[in-house]
Amino acid sequence: MEFTVITGASSGIGYEAALAFSAKGKNLILVARRMDKLEELKEKILFEDNTLNIVLKSSDLSDRGQVYELYEDLKSYNIETWINNAGLGDSGLIINEDLLKIESMLRVNIDAVTILSTLFAKEYADKENTQLINVSSAMGYILALGNTIYSATKYYVSVYTEGLAKELQGHRLKAKVLAPAITETEFIAKANNLDSFDYSTGVKQYHTAKEMAQFLIKLYESDHIVGIVNEKNEFVLNDGIHPILQGL
Repeated sequence: MEFTVITGASSGIGYEAALAFSAKGKNLILVARRMDKLEELKEKILFEDNTLNIVLKSSDLSDRGQVYELYEDLKSYNIETWINNAGLGDSGLIINEDLLKIESMLRVNIDAVTILSTLFAKEYADKENTQLINVSSAMGYILALGNTIYSATKYYVSVYTEGLAKELQGHRLKAKVLAPAITETEFIAKANNLDSFDYSTGVKQYHTAKEMAQFLIKLYESDHIVGIVNEKNEFVLNDGIHPILQGL
């Protein structure tokens, strides 16, 4: 039995991705801190298809020990696709940012993604029909003033994953980057310490989490490395954005 792992599955893109992959008959391992939200999601998925195997794991990916524990806990499962979707954001000028929030963002967006991706790549590099998909951001390909640190963390995710994809050429595992632009989730509210945020009045253009989940499916089903929402708010696939320098 094969499984698709999705971190950050309790809301937003991760939540909708779980529904999208389950609709394709995929057994799922869903990871988040909020077990109550995962239980609700599992119930919804099984209402549509009770033949699926849905495994729930509570993990705080800002805790490095729990990151390693999560991967060790999942080694008994046969994993087809691993999606690192969990991420934290923050907004504001660097000199005004809360350093504790920055530290958490670095641990989730960089440390956890690197650890889980590297462990998975080491174990699954030569297993047929396997994929690693890391969720970056369109802001991981530009310098976004007012979101500089978040942008930098996602730049790391993009460079790391594109580089891994090139290094895996000749192996069976495929590494890919999903780079959403503004998406209707809890993200903006949490990044700005707001109770809620109205996307319909607060931004000019955005995608819903459900739309982004479908873009994720398109990337998954393609042979391309990067799926990104461009400056026209269009989703496009390509074989890499960052220039490649061969190692010395």
